Parts: sequence; structure tokens; C-alpha cells
Amino acid sequence: METLSRIYRENLALATDLYQLTMSYGYWKTGAHTKEAVFNLFFRRHPFQGGYTIACGLSYVVEYLRHFRFEESDLEYLSGLSGNDGRPLFDEGFLAHLRELEFSCDVDAIPEGSIVFPHEPLLRIKGPIIQCQILETALLCVMNFQTLIATKAARIASSAGDDPVLEFGLRRAQGLDGALSASYAAHVGGCAATSNVLAGKIFGIPVKGTHAHSWIMSFDDELEAFQRYAEAMPNNCVFLVDTYDTIEGVKKAVQVGEWLRERGHKMVGIRLDSGDLAQLSIEARRLMDEAGFPDAAIVASNDLNEKLVAELKEQGCRINVWGIGTKLVTAHDQPALGGVYKLSAIRQSADEPWRHRVKLSEQAIKVSNPGIQQVRRFYRDGVAVGDVLYDEELGIGETAEAVDQAGAEVRQSFDGGLEGEDLLKPLFRGGEFVGEEASLEASRDRALRQRKQFAAAIQRFDDPARYFVGLEEKLFDLKSRLIAGARAKRAEGGDA
Repeated sequence: METLSRIYRENLALATDLYQLTMSYGYWKTGAHTKEAVFNLFFRRHPFQGGYTIACGLSYVVEYLRHFRFEESDLEYLSGLSGNDGRPLFDEGFLAHLRELEFSCDVDAIPEGSIVFPHEPLLRIKGPIIQCQILETALLCVMNFQTLIATKAARIASSAGDDPVLEFGLRRAQGLDGALSASYAAHVGGCAATSNVLAGKIFGIPVKGTHAHSWIMSFDDELEAFQRYAEAMPNNCVFLVDTYDTIEGVKKAVQVGEWLRERGHKMVGIRLDSGDLAQLSIEARRLMDEAGFPDAAIVASNDLNEKLVAELKEQGCRINVWGIGTKLVTAHDQPALGGVYKLSAIRQSADEPWRHRVKLSEQAIKVSNPGIQQVRRFYRDGVAVGDVLYDEELGIGETAEAVDQAGAEVRQSFDGGLEGEDLLKPLFRGGEFVGEEASLEASRDRALRQRKQFAAAIQRFDDPARYFVGLEEKLFDLKSRLIAGARAKRAEGGDA
């Protein structure tokens, strides 16, 4: 799926922060660019104060990496940048190095649509440090936003139950590019369709929509507006009934529905966009049922989110299709995920052993995990019971002893009687794509399937239960030694 090149261009190498290039220049200038490094992309807290997150953005990542290179126009632009002394920021030799740069990293990823948890690497990048560094910003940009929106969509879809959710957010999204990413991610998270026609063309997402209030207001009479629309599009009639008086609008929609039925067509339903949605939907259902339209849908919109949907269903509403716009595509209550990209191991060359790295912080949640990390998920009778982060070189035993990341006093054993699955899958090796080509629908199906594999308590909106994620004992001990050594060195006045 050539998505990015259809929106922008094939090559997006300059979609990075300047400091990624200044650091890369420093590596090259000092001869450190030949070092190999391991970076992990992860987040520290679930969005929306929830208990789970849906990984998304991998299809964009794959395309970005496949086309990664610096073009002559990129190098020409970089050559014109200057430092505070007015001289060129980058040497010609460095620009020549970028000209010849070919993506050659190993990349492992948790498949799109998977449920994930804090500190688990969604992506693991291994390769020349200069490449790993330049890739950071674009990878974070893609994964942060799409993971956020997919998670919001999953929450809304779960509150709607079996009712379809339609994504209606194009007009309120952060730009046309943000709208396309949001439409994609919302579909992964569980939305059934979108109003965004370009997203429908590019991604193959089903598109839905009929008319707005302006159609009604352009006629002298509401009944005439419905009638003219039915004459124009008899196969796409969902009537927006709240322009003047909602219940009267429903009655007029029923009149036109009868006209459609006499001519062999079907009134698909009505849409409510204001007022007491629960009570109005109950009365609308009664009127349509009495008129012989029990299958006509009641679509609701009007600034909805997952909690409002849940409340309306608790009130006994008869809505059975949900149109969600602003609060979905903008992730209204939390507009950013806050994912990070941290170095966890480095070595001078492939012939030398890895040296593990850990980032210290006064905040425990910001202390990073070292090593060549992998995540193993354990299941009991098909239900996920815990995840264990382990170092691939240190390994993991048949019985995994894990230390809770939230506190060393909590430990858990996962024995060989449980089913285990490593979540990070090979995506690139030596810069060549080796992963599976996952379709949008496959990612969506994975998200829907995985929600059934986790306890309901983890998925509730308020005070969700915490799912166990721990460090394998050997990795925990390694991290503890690195922290102790760094702090001792700092206490002696050396560099930490």
C-alpha cells in the first residue's frame, strides 16, 4: 500500500528534527558513525487513563523505511543551512555520506492492531547509530498519533458493543494529513466506516454519508427536502431529522420512507444530531416501528465520545449506529501519546559484545530498560495473563520469573504450562523487508480479536485493573547493576 507517496512523495528523509542530523553529523565527524546501536520505541503511560493501548502505524513505517534515502534536493537544502557563525552547518563530506546512505537496519515490531502496554517496545531498531538516530522523529510521529487514535477508536467501539461506529472527523482533524492518518487508525481500532472519501480511495475503508442541515435549509419545506433527496438518491436515504423539530422530522422521514417503499426502495434510517438523544431515539423508534420500518437505523452524532455512548446505552436509547467525529480524530481528552525512543545497547562493531545502556531519572517511570529487548505474552486458556520483557542474549527460562515494573516487591512466575508468544516480529533484516504484508482489515481484525483475549476489568474506562508487565529476573538484575554503577560513578564525580 503506497500511502505516503500518494500523499507526499516517496522520500521523506527530511521529516526529522534538526538535532537528529546534528547528532548524526557529530557521529560522522568523530568517527563514531560506524557504531551499532539498539533503540526501542515505547510509551510510558496508557492514554485516556485507560488500561490498554492499540499499536498502530506500522504500515506507514514500512513504506517510510522502504523508501528512505536522501535526494539531491534534500542535500542541496542541507548545504544551505548555516551555524551561528554564518558558515555552513554541515561539511560537504557529511553530505556526500548522506548521499550514499542506504537503509540497512534490522527492525522488529509488534504487529499492528495488537494490544500493548507501557515500556514494551512497539519497534526495535538495530543498526548503524547514524541511521537509527535519523529515523527517530518520523517513527515517533507516525506511531504516537496512530496508536493514540486507534486506542480511542477501540474504546468507542467497545462502548458501542455490536453497533457500528462511523468516523466523521475529517472537518475537525489536524490538517488533511492528520485526517487521513486518523481515518486509517480509527478503522484499525474498530470503526466500521468513514466519511472521508479520500481515505476510502487510498485505504479501501467503507465510506458513509448522506446530507447535512444545509440540504434541508435550501428548501422551503422539510418534507420537500426529504422528498427531493429521496428522488435524487433513493438508494442512500438516511434523513437528518433535527433541523427544526426532531419528532416532526421523524414523521416526515416516515412519509418519504413510505414513498420509497412503494417504489421498491428502502429508507436506510434517520440521524439525530442534537437534543436528548436517548429520549428522542426511543420516540423515533416507536414511530418508525409503528409505520412498518423496524429495520430502519437510528444514527446519532453530536460531539460524542466513549463515555457518552455508554451513558446513552445505559439510559435505554434505541440508537444503533454511532457517528463520532471531533473527539475521535483529535483524541480530544488527550491529544498526544508521549511515546519515546531510547538507546538500550551499543557496540563498536558486529565483532564486539553489546554494551547495555540505561537512562537515569529522578522519576522512576523515566528510567529506561537496557538490552536487546523482546516481549513474551503468556496465555491461560486463551486469555492473556501477563507480559514479560526479556533480553534476547540473556534469554528466558522455561519458567519465567518476572519482577513487576511498578515495584520490585511484586514478582510473578510464568511456568511452562502456559502458552507463550514473543510479540516482536522481524520486519526488516539488513534493510530488506522480511515481514508479512498486513492489510488494513487484518490489522482491524487483530484489534477486535485481541480485545476478547483480555479481561474485561482491564478494558473498563474508570479505574481499570492493571495488567501484569514485568522484567525477566536476569534483565531486572542487569538493569539494577547498571543503575547502581551509574549512580556510583556520578557520586564519584564522573560522567553517568
